[in-house]
Amino acid sequence: MVELFLLTLHAFLVGSLLLGLHRKVMAKLQLRPGPPIIQHLIHTFKFYFKEVTFPITAAQPLYIFVAWLDIAIWLSALIISQVLKGSLLIIMGIYVLQKIVEHGCGLSSGSPYGKMGGARTVFSAAAEVPLFAVVATIYILTNSLNIGDIINYQLAHGYLLFKLPLCALAFFILLISKSPYSPFSIVKGKDIVSGYLTEHFGLLYSMIMIADSIAYYVLLWLFIAIFLGPIALSYPLTLLVMVVITIILAIINSLTPLLAPHHSVMLQMTLAAFVLLDLLHRILW
Repeated sequence: MVELFLLTLHAFLVGSLLLGLHRKVMAKLQLRPGPPIIQHLIHTFKFYFKEVTFPITAAQPLYIFVAWLDIAIWLSALIISQVLKGSLLIIMGIYVLQKIVEHGCGLSSGSPYGKMGGARTVFSAAAEVPLFAVVATIYILTNSLNIGDIINYQLAHGYLLFKLPLCALAFFILLISKSPYSPFSIVKGKDIVSGYLTEHFGLLYSMIMIADSIAYYVLLWLFIAIFLGPIALSYPLTLLVMVVITIILAIINSLTPLLAPHHSVMLQMTLAAFVLLDLLHRILW
């Protein structure tokens, strides 16, 4: 239990600092001073001590439950990925549950902005289509979906980043979609204030921020483990690659406008089609 607590604390702190670095790099590219790198941590603790508010339109206990579920989802993903080196299929299933959290957050508040953000999670589910094609392609190549086996395969045969570039691109699009101010962040678009998070405040919002930090860390680690396997065995190298990826994501997000929902869906579905064609090619040939 102590090791699990330390791992959770580590994931939260590293994820928070990387999210802070992301905002700082974006600010510098847009010629702004930007917040300090520890800003995400500051906001997390600030909201933790603020009063919890409950809109009169909120549907309780769902309004409270979704915040706890958000943390539970990403803690499960952290344990399965880093501790158990478990199945990618389970990780993808856990990620799909995140859409239920986003949808529940939006609908439970009763806010029109929240409802719109919750409805857009249905559109954003298009990001999962490339993921399942990625999982299938990795299985065809490595004959396993266990993260430990995938890392061992790369130790013997080289990085999957170079063997499966389309799959790596599809997973990278997922990283972009989960990073702040992403062109794919249609569920939190400025046209709907903060989307499904508009009405959550205080402790509940702090819990969601903690889950976001852990989620960002887990997804970065998964990308490294799946496509740069041997690097995941070295903590200093893993941390360095996480920083590099975060800087790349910040550059992309700072230079790219928010896509309309249908544009976001079509772009990700197009990428999914290419990954599926690559999968069919590998099966047939």
